[in-house]
Parts: sequence; structure tokens; C-alpha cells
Amino acid sequence: MTNLAPSGLDQTRIDFTAPYALSIDGKLVRTSTTFDVLNPANNQLLAQAPAGTPEHMEAAIDAAKRAFRSWSELRWEARAAYLSDYANALDANKEELIALLTLEQGKPRHSMATEEVEGAIFWVRETAKRQLPVEQVEETDAHVVEVHRTPLGVVGAITPWNFPVFLGLWKVAPCLITGNTMVMKPSPYTPLCTLRFGEIAQRVLPPGVFNVVSGGNELGQQLTAHPDIAKISFTGSTATGKLVMASSATNLKRLTLELGGNDAAIVLADADWQSVIPKLFWAAFGNSGQWCIAPKRLYVHSSIHAEFVKAFVEFARDKKVGDGMSPETDLGPIQNRMQYAKLLDLFADVGKNGYKVPLGGMIDESLAGNFVPVTIVDNPPDSSRIVREEPFGPILPILSFDDVDEVVARANDSPFGLGGSVWGKDRNAAIAVAKRLETGTVWVNEIHALGVDIPFGGHKESGIGVESGREGLAEFTNSKTYTFAK
Repeated sequence: MTNLAPSGLDQTRIDFTAPYALSIDGKLVRTSTTFDVLNPANNQLLAQAPAGTPEHMEAAIDAAKRAFRSWSELRWEARAAYLSDYANALDANKEELIALLTLEQGKPRHSMATEEVEGAIFWVRETAKRQLPVEQVEETDAHVVEVHRTPLGVVGAITPWNFPVFLGLWKVAPCLITGNTMVMKPSPYTPLCTLRFGEIAQRVLPPGVFNVVSGGNELGQQLTAHPDIAKISFTGSTATGKLVMASSATNLKRLTLELGGNDAAIVLADADWQSVIPKLFWAAFGNSGQWCIAPKRLYVHSSIHAEFVKAFVEFARDKKVGDGMSPETDLGPIQNRMQYAKLLDLFADVGKNGYKVPLGGMIDESLAGNFVPVTIVDNPPDSSRIVREEPFGPILPILSFDDVDEVVARANDSPFGLGGSVWGKDRNAAIAVAKRLETGTVWVNEIHALGVDIPFGGHKESGIGVESGREGLAEFTNSKTYTFAK
């Protein structure tokens, strides 16, 4: 176990050079076996993470179940105070978390890694200030009717490798503030930051309230099927989300599934397209395209399409792909070799079909890291894989359209429905287009505006339920109706 800081120093500071351990029932637990975690910038060994066993997962679930009674019985304000202390403890370890995030995930330390860690701490701190008040829905001469929100129990959280800190703490904060306890299983590709913020939690939260168990996919299956887990909060691919949903049917678990996306961005004929290009570039290529809400299909009106593509390519041309620890890097590597191989296959399909590629298009496989160049594909057919699939990498098709009805139909012709955006000077016209898109979120003349009070969730095969906002808090509770006779 990592030693506590000497008396007089910040007791929430941890030693980032110490071995990694599971967090179970307030203790750091070593394992007899470990697995390798690689730095995607060079594919060299970064660290060895603890390989939890089914027995470790069982112990974590049991600890969370035991902790649930006392935690759920605390006043809301008391849980908020704990979460506020947790945010402060995370902040005390912020710089180390940022560096570790870059090393295990790849995103640039000076930009997206800093933004992710700081944003996650902000999310914990702000969520602690939110409540779900009792709602009086009826009062008559005979009775009063109230709706209360009660905690579910033990929540199982399964987090992805693209935003391990933000998407992990995004689940922790609403789960705990509403009175639940949690067992989290991070992606085996990026377990290190999660293990560290789990360790930090043991310094400030009561034992068993938040537990972290890293390991293989079998642990996720154990979590989703376990009868003592009341809810699963999962972020990942649609294919895996379907398996999670099937496994969770054993005891009709509550589910929040934030799944894949193939977001469409629509640039209307009257858009101030020169000013739009930087916003759309970073929305599409930030985190090297490895986020579900990246615009992955960019539709531009035919009257401006050629000029737009030329200017977009010029803006993108000088962006540097490299090691995220370098201050000169704009975009880091693809996080893992599995995703890198998928992109190799997709790039090969673009080349085989002879699509026009004004920028990028060739992956240099001789490089040690998982580096993929910024790539633009100009006007591929709607039936192409690069349009139909979610690439999850730094490649973007820019498509031409002639009229609004056409582009709305094309944008909606997808099994996904996570997000989308519409850009145009005529605000009312842009909003009218936005209202026709079949997605959980649509941004008009802005993109990726997320917030603690803004519900976020997908339509169609992009997910079930929402996160954030009052609705997101309510997802971690049961609705309980009381009727009181007068």
C-alpha cells in the first residue's frame, strides 16, 4: 500500500511512482498477476497494472453492497461534502494525472489531457452542488402526493479508453451524490489513471463507497450479470453495448448506455464557412478523432463545397501528429493497436476504391507509435464505408449536397443518433434543420457545448438513457411515489 504523506503535508497526495493496486473496501489490494500497459506513442511498456480476478470483483461488489446502507442514509449535504473533498484531492494530484493520462492514452499533455483532467475535477465539484428535490405533484382536500428519488444500490461502471478520466469521473459523481455506491472496471488499455483516482478516493471517501477493479473483459461480464448490481453505466461501442444490455437482463438492471456515433455536421449555403473551419476541424480531429461525438460526416452545400474543401485542407495541413508529451504536438497517436488495425483496414478501403484524398491517406507503418495522419476524403459515395461506419480516427469525409431535404435525409440515414450540428447565418433556418435531425443533441452554430446541467444521450443505436443534468442524476435513482392522507 502506498504510504500516506508525513504529518503536516497534504494527506491526499499520492506517490505516482508506487506500484498500481486495486481499490476495494477502502484498501489498496495487490494482485499476484499483472498485465502490460503500453505507451501508444512508442508501444513500449509504460507500467504493469493489477489483473483482478473474479474473487476480487466479488469482494468489491460485496464491499459496495455493505457500504450502501450507511452511504445512502447520509444527508444529501453530507455526501456533497465528501464529493467536494474528493474534488480537492483530485486537484492536489492534478499535474501527475495529466502527465499519466498523456502517457497511457496519447492525447497532448498541454491541450486535451489538461482539459480532460481539469474538466473532470470541475464536473465532480459542480455535481456535488446539485440535488433532486422532492416534487409535490398533487394536493387535494383528501391527500398530498409527493415523488421522491431514491438510490438504486450498487452501480457497475465500465469505462472506455478514449477519455478514461473524464468519462470515469462523469459516472462517479452523479452515482455517489444520489446515494449509490460504485464498482468501476476501466478499459484494460487505459487503467492507470482510473487506478490512481480510485486510490485518491480511498483517502477521502468511506470504505466501500467507490471501488476500482482492473483486468480483462471477463470482469466486465461478471459485473453486468451480477445479481447484486442494480445498474450498469457503460460507455463504449454499440456492439459491446448490446452485449451489456443482454447480460444485464438477468435481474432487469437499470442501464445507461452511451454508445457509438456517426455525427453529421451540415454547413448551409449562407454559412460564414471560413470561420467555421477551425471549429469543425478540432471537433472532428481533436483526440485524433477518438471520440463518439466527433463530426464524422461533414456535409457542405455544393455552392461552397470546392472552396471549403480547399480551405479546410490548408488549415489541416500543418497540424502535427506526434508524441503527446511534446509541446509541439497537435494530435497524439491512436490509443491501441486494435483500433490502429481497424484504421489500416479502413484506409486501405479508401485507397482500393480510388476515392479522392486531398490530404493524408497513407499510414506509415514503420513508425514505432500508433500514428495516423490527418486525412480528408472528398465526396466519397454515401454507400462507402468511410461514410457509413464510425472510423474513430483522424479521417473525415467532406460531402456535397444541393438542398435541405436531401441533406436531412442523408444525415438521418444511419443507425446512429448521438449528435449533430448545423451551421448557417440564418439562425432560424439553421434551427429548423436541426429540429429535423434524429439525434440526442444538435448544436447550432457551435459544437461540443456540454455542461453539468445539460442532458446528454443518444437516439437509435447510439444509446439508452442520458448523462448530466437533472435527467442524468435521476438515472441513478428510482422514482418513489408517496400519497399521504390528510
